[in-house]
Amino acid sequence: MRADRMKVPAILATVVGAGLALLSWSQTWYELVLASNAGGGASDAIAVAGSIASPALAALGLAGLALVAALAIAGPGIRIILGVLEVLLGGSIVLAASLSIGDPVAAVSPAVTDATGVAGSEPTAALVGAVVATFWPTAAVIAGLILIVAGVLVLATGTRWPASSRRYRGARLEQAGPGQAAQPSSDHAIDDWDELSRGDDPTDDIVPTDDTGPTDDTGPTEPNR
Repeated sequence: MRADRMKVPAILATVVGAGLALLSWSQTWYELVLASNAGGGASDAIAVAGSIASPALAALGLAGLALVAALAIAGPGIRIILGVLEVLLGGSIVLAASLSIGDPVAAVSPAVTDATGVAGSEPTAALVGAVVATFWPTAAVIAGLILIVAGVLVLATGTRWPASSRRYRGARLEQAGPGQAAQPSSDHAIDDWDELSRGDDPTDDIVPTDDTGPTDDTGPTEPNR
């Protein structure tokens, strides 16, 4: 596919990656069973959401959505900077999710504190009986990888994307006479308003025209006798 046609795929990939990161952050990442109930199995497991296991994902996902708007209107030079930021953003999401996957006991520690009132990494770790991961931590890693790929795509093709079209203009140019520069109609209206504010009538310079044709000022003529 041509580089100048990669703008839409890159922006869509950014939307998907940032949206998936936010979605995974709001879902259950782990099912936690405390050590005192691990043998009996009579109590329900505690659901630990991504907002507890990896709270940084919310800010990272929102930053990804902000990149979408920036990429849509940025110029070629700014796109390179945004591409670098997107790669770093995707890497941060992968790192945040991987840290949680690598140490799920530490990730569920805030939930243990809420359930038992015990604080501290070692005391809470001693109370963890079992931790079962769901699909959503892996989904967060996938979201970060999508953003990395999208950022690389921006770096590779962003300078050749078509410029944003300007379909609407704020002011129309009035027709200028010979040797005169065109002036926006909005500027002309502002000048008239300034003249009125100074007590001048902008219509004084307008010469009235008479379309009735030439008139004879010699007066009435008497008939020949």
